[in-house]
Amino acid sequence: MKNFKTILAALFLLLLTTLVSMAQEATLEFQNAAKAMEVVQTYTKALQEGDVATMNAQFEAGAMIYGLGGGLDSLTVTQHKEYYTASTNTYRHSLSQELYLPIKVTNNWNEGEWILSWGINTLTNKANGKTIVVPYHTAATVVEGKITHIRYWYDMLNILETQGFKVTPPAN
Repeated sequence: MKNFKTILAALFLLLLTTLVSMAQEATLEFQNAAKAMEVVQTYTKALQEGDVATMNAQFEAGAMIYGLGGGLDSLTVTQHKEYYTASTNTYRHSLSQELYLPIKVTNNWNEGEWILSWGINTLTNKANGKTIVVPYHTAATVVEGKITHIRYWYDMLNILETQGFKVTPPAN
């Protein structure tokens, strides 16, 4: 039993040492932080103005967009343009409570210069004036002044309820 405990303790120590040595490094201050944040803010401002061309101009040609388009898991830059052209033709986007955080991650799978953003997107239907309030979060990687990836997270329930869907709890 003593040998088993010693071996178990050694394995735990080895695992802990491995995890600590693989820890990511992150900083909020890096050389390109201001430029990267400007790129994401330009993208966001263009959304509010309904300027899809300026939004798309912030992307690298092969950029990928995740979390938009309903059931699709990713969009290309061309699909992004189609998605937001349809959206801005139907809705006026008004963003508020915006917050941006630049962070540079090294020594990990998510290595890169990221801009995290949060806010409220109030969508107003241009035809009937109805509004949908959608809290959102995005995480974008910026390389050489262009967005290479952007991931969206937003409150889908607000959108679905506005479209008439009902959430019914289970009848336990």
